[in-house]
Amino acid sequence: MEINPKDHSIAQFHNYLLGAVAPRPIAFASTVDKDSKVNLSPFSFFNAFGANPPTLIFSPSRRVRDNTTKHTLENVLEHPEVVINIVSYDMVEQMSLSSTEYEKGINEFLKSGLTEVSSTLVKPPRVKESKVAFECKVTRVISLGDGGGAGNLVICEVILAHVDEDILDASGKIDPFKLDPVGRMGGNWYVRASGNALFEVAKPNLNMGIGVDQIPDNIRDSEILTGNDLGKLGNIERLPTSHEIEEFANEPEVSAILEYFPDNPDEQIAELHKLAREFLDQGELEKAWKTLLQF
Repeated sequence: MEINPKDHSIAQFHNYLLGAVAPRPIAFASTVDKDSKVNLSPFSFFNAFGANPPTLIFSPSRRVRDNTTKHTLENVLEHPEVVINIVSYDMVEQMSLSSTEYEKGINEFLKSGLTEVSSTLVKPPRVKESKVAFECKVTRVISLGDGGGAGNLVICEVILAHVDEDILDASGKIDPFKLDPVGRMGGNWYVRASGNALFEVAKPNLNMGIGVDQIPDNIRDSEILTGNDLGKLGNIERLPTSHEIEEFANEPEVSAILEYFPDNPDEQIAELHKLAREFLDQGELEKAWKTLLQF
């Protein structure tokens, strides 16, 4: 089959392009605007293009659907610095949540539940959970067009790198199994560079997910739920109603926990959180929330 881009819509050929040019590494880019407001967003049009000077390039393309520009592009034009954080498997759900199109000025660090760490040489913060982060100055921004889907090459010179020593092997090189990075495929698919190669992450709701910062503290601080679990929970558009939660208490798995530990709320909470994790693993987001909100 021959496919001429001119014979297809931009969206159609975009899907072919991203489905075939894969896996792609992910530039998890933190930037600030002229007013120092922080933005964090992932981009899979990204790679390394030189070591002298060390050069990374990523492209916050114009949106295909409406030809608008992304906050990251606007920020690097206002303040030409960026930190490119590398995404490992244990933070992929939170990274995905951060790609939600929140309004300008909303801090995706808060929405995704990731931790800001001050950079050394640049103004944008880096992601504490990232095992490798590159502080960069933006040397050029090259527009590849003014239509929907057009790329904008952000050319970055690395001026400082942060590497977690725990991911180094005996020779001092980065161990790919310890880094455990992920890459972008087409659609909802990602690839893991160790263990099971392929896995799927649902995109954030087209409507606005509540974000990790809106999760109650007793859930967010759980010793049972992981960062990935919180990323999934933050992707719900609305919380269940009191009536829905009350009705769900009659479900056999939930009622058994509530009845078995009537005088031990700590045990009840622990068991409910374990049950919620099972629901999350099964893709049952609303059931997980109804379980967690029994308290």
